Amino acid sequence: MTFPPTGDRMDHMVAEGELLWEPSEEVVASAKLTHYLRWLGRSGDYEEAWRWSVDNPAEFWSSVWDYFEVIGDRGDGPVLSGEMPGATWFAGSAINYAENMLRRTEGVALVSVSEDGARQELTWAQLRDEVARVRAGLVRLGVGRGDRVAAYLPNIPQALIACLATASLGAVWSAGSPDFGVSSIVDRFKQIEPKVLIAVDGYRYNGKAFDRSAAVNEIAAALPTLRATVWIPYLEGGAPGEGHSRETPHGEVIGWEGLRAEEGPLEFERVPFDHPLWILYSSGTTGLPKPIVHGHGGVVLEHLKSLSFHQDLGEGDVFFWYTTTGWMMWNYLIGGLLVGATPVLYDGSATYPSPAALWRIAASEGVTYFGVGAPYIMASLKAGLRPEGLDRLRGVGSTGSPLPPEGFAWVAAELPGVPVGSFSGGTDVCTGFVGATLLHPIRAGVIPCRSLGAKVEAYDVAGKPVVGEVGELVVSGPMPSMPVMFWNDPAGERYAESYFDVYPGVWRHGDWIKIDEDGSCVIYGRSDSTLNRGGVRMGTSEFYRVVERFDEIADSLVIDTGRLGQEGRLLLFVALAEGAELTAELERALCAALRTELSPRHVPDEIRVVPGIPRTLSGKKLEVPVRKILLGTPVEQAANLDAMANPEVLRHFGA
Repeated sequence: MTFPPTGDRMDHMVAEGELLWEPSEEVVASAKLTHYLRWLGRSGDYEEAWRWSVDNPAEFWSSVWDYFEVIGDRGDGPVLSGEMPGATWFAGSAINYAENMLRRTEGVALVSVSEDGARQELTWAQLRDEVARVRAGLVRLGVGRGDRVAAYLPNIPQALIACLATASLGAVWSAGSPDFGVSSIVDRFKQIEPKVLIAVDGYRYNGKAFDRSAAVNEIAAALPTLRATVWIPYLEGGAPGEGHSRETPHGEVIGWEGLRAEEGPLEFERVPFDHPLWILYSSGTTGLPKPIVHGHGGVVLEHLKSLSFHQDLGEGDVFFWYTTTGWMMWNYLIGGLLVGATPVLYDGSATYPSPAALWRIAASEGVTYFGVGAPYIMASLKAGLRPEGLDRLRGVGSTGSPLPPEGFAWVAAELPGVPVGSFSGGTDVCTGFVGATLLHPIRAGVIPCRSLGAKVEAYDVAGKPVVGEVGELVVSGPMPSMPVMFWNDPAGERYAESYFDVYPGVWRHGDWIKIDEDGSCVIYGRSDSTLNRGGVRMGTSEFYRVVERFDEIADSLVIDTGRLGQEGRLLLFVALAEGAELTAELERALCAALRTELSPRHVPDEIRVVPGIPRTLSGKKLEVPVRKILLGTPVEQAANLDAMANPEVLRHFGA
């Protein structure tokens, strides 16, 4: 299989809203969302169904429970009571996430692929057995309901197995990727006081091995509540603790084989709907990461709804999303088990040994739904890739940052007949607020709809909903996958400050959004990094779309240093493609394009070349910390370097 250059790389702007794909009658008729709407006895009009779902949330989420035959006790309490931020769901119910994940018994449950080509399959029977064994091992270590199990693991089967074993006990899971620095992990895990740490001795990335044994020892030493550390020998040579267990000043140390050595029953502790399932974290780039707690019931219902109705996933599907355990998309990916899909777990670089690495995995594994961050699609466009062998592919998903219209158009051109859905949501809810379905046409740069059950609106400066105008993305009705709390925030003060400080009783997410009459929308980037030039406000995504169209520009960052009541400088930082130079001719071309396609006010005051654009470990550009640095905040105070993918580049961003 080859991936030759296209020879006709897009070097022009694609009109926002250009029609790229329309569902056929057959596609609409066979969509899982259509089946659900028929089961409800409703018409196939999506906007009407969305309106019903947000105006009648108790009825809608009750129907999701019934439609998917969720395993658990519904109880006799109300489906919804109270208002945000204190709304409660399914009072009196009892449910377990792992029990719903492991309800199947036959066929291939998951596939694991590593950068070096190693591949592993687990059947449903094998997965259930492994979860039972690890569950028994955790019980021997004293783990029970409410205890925290922390994991320092890459995207490998052991992470999924341990997560389900933890959940089966009613214990609480929390994970970080081994590419996180020691202080970044300690900042997260120390807040939650874990009883057990499960860790690898190292990982591989971009063709290189990275030994993390010393890092694991440092992490364990910084967690006084640990009773045990479980080592997984992921690199050659094994890991400390493999074989017989031993005692250390930081608790017992055992190997993975020792943890799973004994058979045990596969049992499930049913817990209240809002009982903590896992703890995810905010990026932690500008302060201590917020420990965001999600509940068993909310995640089960939200992921069933989203994966089935918006990704159209079900039994027989092979589901891929490029992620690490440190990003909420890992939690979303493994959720494929809820609907009977087979997740493909990949550990490694997206571009090793070539830019086509992920497309090759999709082809070789017969992936039916392929998800990545928007930058990978844009990098594929720039590299002139032409993916082949994707006969089973039915959908492409994009998230992490806004996908420019050119990215939509590239997928349409190179994967004809395959719709690309751009989704936007966050770690905060472990899902997307807005996205796509098979009932909607796909238009360049446009997200087709607001997700069922998500009352998303655009608010103007007066806090009133607007249509056809850019406003603050808010959620004005409760969702069951909203955090049940922040850890160590008993009064809910930090939680309320994070989302409800601007509009009381209404969730403010921090993005700019425009919602049109038909419910479609466009995300324009973070509202706290807006470009405000001469009174004209603009999201940064529009700026990047123009700049990164140039082949010479590998990545970019734009910062407006203006403060309230005073206009500052507009600075454009560019990371150049290999072999490129920032010539006077290129500068003139960039400025001309920005003047013509945005406005004369958005021509930068200065263009600076930097070796790379600072990003979080999940790939988001660090606009706000860089702005702080430019306004005089010391680098070490503006950003947590351990929470960054490339902290070494920050020193190149100065006043």
